[in-house]
Amino acid sequence: MHTLSKIAVTPGEPAGIGPDLIVELAHHSWDAILVIYADQEMLAQRAALLNIELALIPFTGQTTKAPMGSLYVHHIPCDAPVVAGELSAANGHYVVETLKQACAANMNQDFDAVVTGPVHKGIINKAGISFSGHTEYFASQSNTSDVVMMLSTDGLRVTLATTHIPLAYVAKAITQERIDKVIHIINTDLKLKFGIEKPHIYVCGLNPHAGEDGHLGREELDIIIPALNKLRDEGLNITGPLPADTIFNPKYLDDADTVLAMYHDQGLPVLKYKGFGQAVNITLGLPFIRTSVDHGTAIDLAGKGEADAGSLHRAILKAIKLANRRI
Repeated sequence: MHTLSKIAVTPGEPAGIGPDLIVELAHHSWDAILVIYADQEMLAQRAALLNIELALIPFTGQTTKAPMGSLYVHHIPCDAPVVAGELSAANGHYVVETLKQACAANMNQDFDAVVTGPVHKGIINKAGISFSGHTEYFASQSNTSDVVMMLSTDGLRVTLATTHIPLAYVAKAITQERIDKVIHIINTDLKLKFGIEKPHIYVCGLNPHAGEDGHLGREELDIIIPALNKLRDEGLNITGPLPADTIFNPKYLDDADTVLAMYHDQGLPVLKYKGFGQAVNITLGLPFIRTSVDHGTAIDLAGKGEADAGSLHRAILKAIKLANRRI
């Protein structure tokens, strides 16, 4: 008998497919104790809508897995009635509260990881809460100054130097200090959380053709290359910067433990083309393990029984695997 890891799971936006995916979890066997941080009645209503038999058990510190067909729930009430497929800013505070409590449980070391379902950033902001994403929120809540967003699928991990910022701000955000911090976080977590003894990090350039020796932009010459050379002098295993339009091919990927992209839409379109629905979002640098789905709220599919649970399943399995390394 091995110790079971304990995983907090948040469904995300209650009007989206997050609750659909959550209620489906009850009919799978997990090698961990899953606890859903959500409104219990909302989950019951969604299960009824989907015609899924589900028993919801208040979580009071149980140390065994929930019986098949049931889920442990840490009840957090919604602020307004939930209708599948109909967004309501009235529940924006509820969504953030589920994240806050799940984060606190992990910070207190009562849990071994948190897995998050998809949120709707716009509706949270309409509720009067400044929210740019899970990655930034958990960093703030845990007083972590720097974190790194990673998406992983079979045969490819992509990490990001910048996350949810407008494209017009990206070049200014790419500094030697930022690259140094990001790569140190990546290198450390690939060692500690993934068990990779000497991570090999491939790095994209910012500009087309990685700047073409300064003819298409000087960020590579003035910022990225000096930062990477400094890291190499420290003993880190780094290749790049390489043009983003050629780095994502087997010649490089077969030897890469991750590809560091300079901005969100430089690396993630490739990752999602390769493994959409089968990818996992992982936040590096946090004092706890956090994984998430690779997709959005899919409001148009909510309550219809058409949502694909593949990414959530992978996020949970990845969280369990990473947590078990630490137990």
